[in-house]
Amino acid sequence: MITGKVLKARGWSEGKVIGLAKAAADKMKSTHMVRDDILDRLDKVREAPEEYLTTPLLADLAREVIRRQTAEVSRMDDTLRDEPLPFHTWGAEDIDAGAVEQMNNAMKLPVAAAGALMPDAHVGYGLPIGGVFATEGCVIPYAVGVDIACRMRLSIYPQSSHVIGQKSSQLAKALLDNTRFGAGGKWQATDRVAHDVLDDDAWSSTRLLKSLKGKAVEQLGTSGTGNHFVEWGSFSLEEDDEQLGLKKGEYLSLLSHSGSRGVGFKIANEYSKIARDLHPKLENVVRHLAWLPLGSEAGEEYWISMELAGRFASANHAVIHQRVARAMGLQEAAFVENHHNFAWREKLEDGREVIVHRKGATPAGEGVFGVIPGSMGDAGYVVRGKGVAASINSASHGAGRKMSRRAANDSITKTMRDRYLQERGVTLLGGGLDESPQAYKDIESVIAAQSDLVEIVGKFSPRIVRMANE
Repeated sequence: MITGKVLKARGWSEGKVIGLAKAAADKMKSTHMVRDDILDRLDKVREAPEEYLTTPLLADLAREVIRRQTAEVSRMDDTLRDEPLPFHTWGAEDIDAGAVEQMNNAMKLPVAAAGALMPDAHVGYGLPIGGVFATEGCVIPYAVGVDIACRMRLSIYPQSSHVIGQKSSQLAKALLDNTRFGAGGKWQATDRVAHDVLDDDAWSSTRLLKSLKGKAVEQLGTSGTGNHFVEWGSFSLEEDDEQLGLKKGEYLSLLSHSGSRGVGFKIANEYSKIARDLHPKLENVVRHLAWLPLGSEAGEEYWISMELAGRFASANHAVIHQRVARAMGLQEAAFVENHHNFAWREKLEDGREVIVHRKGATPAGEGVFGVIPGSMGDAGYVVRGKGVAASINSASHGAGRKMSRRAANDSITKTMRDRYLQERGVTLLGGGLDESPQAYKDIESVIAAQSDLVEIVGKFSPRIVRMANE
């Protein structure tokens, strides 16, 4: 017989959980499991309860273990450290003081493990855009952001980029006819396409995800507002690249930037509120950085939801590229994609297992491809990561803003923006003044500031840019 005394000796604590563990032991015994195997299985439930939530004999016990873990974390002292943990910064001379202050505040959190600030950094909500933040045992919904898994995708076609000059009107029409932008952007039922992501089992795993399935169906293959875009351009490869499978040359290419749309937005808001409710005593300067313990029910639900949003965002880009390429009769020769606004389970240089949040930062592990765009009028780069531990294997996700949207609207005229684009041979379809190239940092300086983090593989120059209407 497995008694409470035996269970306590193996690390089980007093309370309801002991009774549930004994009951689960009795059920397993009735299936002819031997004593040692039963005790080992119970220990596994205690160590990773989230893995047993759908196991009939052990689900009640797993839920109680998670409830107790959540209660313990909610009692955690939310007092900030007196001093922030140190972090490395790239391109510090072009990063505003507000972004640095936000990063310092984040590094005072009791769950902080490491951090880094990329050269495109600027002020965000809670964590600065361009901030990389590692925590232990928890995930921070707002450190991921509201546009979960916002990502880049570059499709490279075997045709020469000279096609852009020869078929500019057809290429522009392909963008206008086969993209949808904005908060209300969606495809009508007759125009929707199928994709495996819509059959993902995770849609039925939580109440919220069930409610978001319809929105995902409507918005699959669409783009958001702000700095989201789909654009034709020229991809220049200076030398043969075996990893890409391409010879040096100038290629017709399609680049897109968008995320998980309304799905990610709803997930972020729901779980950010739950996190804030768990930590009511957090100081106002970091209240957006309230965390969810990974062992908790809310933490596990958020993680499942975030990862689904990542798959949905990837599918979103795949559908956009398929639609636009099909309209031009193109087949891609290679592609590169990566996402930011996400959290990953990784290990630090000292071996600690952490959750790495990249809020507007690109994964740059050794040999990992990434796309770092400029602006609607400036080049972007395909890069290969060098795996630098001090940056937590990260790089910038773009040029980064040097003006707020309000400042850009107040200081940049349509004539100024259009002249800048005309000088560079760029045609703009849609787009607001707040996204003018002049509102962004110089991409060449940003790339130079992180030359120790990434190597340049190729250069993308935009030519026909589609964005949300102003």
